[in-house]
Amino acid sequence: MMTYETLIVDQDDQGIVTVTLNRPDKKNALSVTMTLELTQVLGDIADSREIRVVVLTGAGDAFTSGADLTPDKGDASFGGGPGTALLGMRRLGRLVLSLHNLPQPTIAAVNGVAVGAGCNLALGCDLIIASDTARFSEIFARRGLSIDGGGSWLLPRLIGLHKAKELAYLAEIISAEEAERFGIVNRVVPAGDLNKVVTELAQRIAAQPPIQISITKKLLNQSLSVSMSDAVEFEDVAQTLAFSSKDTAEAMSAFVEKRDPKFTGE
Repeated sequence: MMTYETLIVDQDDQGIVTVTLNRPDKKNALSVTMTLELTQVLGDIADSREIRVVVLTGAGDAFTSGADLTPDKGDASFGGGPGTALLGMRRLGRLVLSLHNLPQPTIAAVNGVAVGAGCNLALGCDLIIASDTARFSEIFARRGLSIDGGGSWLLPRLIGLHKAKELAYLAEIISAEEAERFGIVNRVVPAGDLNKVVTELAQRIAAQPPIQISITKKLLNQSLSVSMSDAVEFEDVAQTLAFSSKDTAEAMSAFVEKRDPKFTGE
């Protein structure tokens, strides 16, 4: 793995990559440099056959406090005039789409505050595991801003339109437990157990057939934008391809032989 200015990227021998947002002194605020580096990392991961699961987390006591609106040692922020701001927002947009379109399943390990674009970065992951000290907020209105980071698309699909409007209009900071009740978070665990729980979950997913998991992710992501007829047709084609794969044959053999299958992505 390469060395980055604002990220720590680690890969284990099971195909699990952990990407840590690494600006702890700024609560891991998304600078332009971090946005560009994270987009690059996700692009590299998307092209890899060895990587099966991606974990996204933050250094220190925060996940990310959202877009950095102040210049930092020459690193352009997301503020400024219309031209500068639009460029920064389009960079953020590319990051959001890169995360959404990533073939591999993603887990957000939210260890602290996740607000604004940082909250929606977490929501863009396939699963969210939060420590009991985590906090979430669609804080935009309190900053004189409208929702971004893909939140206008993600929130209504995750929790329904009325609940999405409640979070966006009130811009309140909610606890991990409240986020779980809203349906934003999959699980809330004690802070000291977060890494262990996320690692175990990532390992379980990494042990599944990677091509079939990737296709399932695609089918689920597009489910609310296609008709039932189209969805079933896409499923039929995907399943036909699966039946011809070595991993499906391995799963059938393992079932008959009463052992755990070993999937290779073939």
